[in-house]
Amino acid sequence: MTEKNRLTRIVTRSGDDGYSGLADGSRLAKDHARFEAMGDVDELNSVLGMLRAEVQSAQAGAPEGQEAEGLAGVDTLLESIQHDLFDLGGELAMPGHEVLQSERLLGLDETIAEINAALPSLREFILPGGSRAAAVGHLARTVTRRAERRLVSLNRALAHAGQAPCRASLQHYLNRLSDLLFVLSRQLNKLQGMTDVYWRTRPRPSKNSGLRRSPDS
Repeated sequence: MTEKNRLTRIVTRSGDDGYSGLADGSRLAKDHARFEAMGDVDELNSVLGMLRAEVQSAQAGAPEGQEAEGLAGVDTLLESIQHDLFDLGGELAMPGHEVLQSERLLGLDETIAEINAALPSLREFILPGGSRAAAVGHLARTVTRRAERRLVSLNRALAHAGQAPCRASLQHYLNRLSDLLFVLSRQLNKLQGMTDVYWRTRPRPSKNSGLRRSPDS
């Protein structure tokens, strides 16, 4: 099949029986742990697409200067991560093949350190929120954590079946990506002039602070 027409068939009906095929031709039930992991990585990529749309919208409305340049940099970074996730999903679909480049993990480490160094120190835990882009960034972070858990479950299932696990670098990448999305969400708030939403302790209610019964009750 040529590059020109490789994706012309969308409806194949081959999955109507509840099974789907991997790149090596093998077929697994659609609720197999491998497809669960692949699905969460795909979902994560979709959420990053939402995040990019929010960042691009904010960039379009920002005056020329540091904010617009910073948002453009975030968009470029997210696009690169989307390609990484596509590669990661491809590797899950092709057991035994290495698709995601190992040096991409080192790149995440460097980016996290660079972004975090420019952020104010955390005084307390923070809640998802602030700007719309930052809130979507936190959503992406939680989906990343779920995808990581799915990958752990897949490796457990493979070990139980006596099969080789996925490369450890895939799990490491998702673990690091969740950290990156945390600091990136904070950076988005900073770029857009918003403050992080800090969690705060609330006073414990006293024993006598419950609702009092009315005289007519």
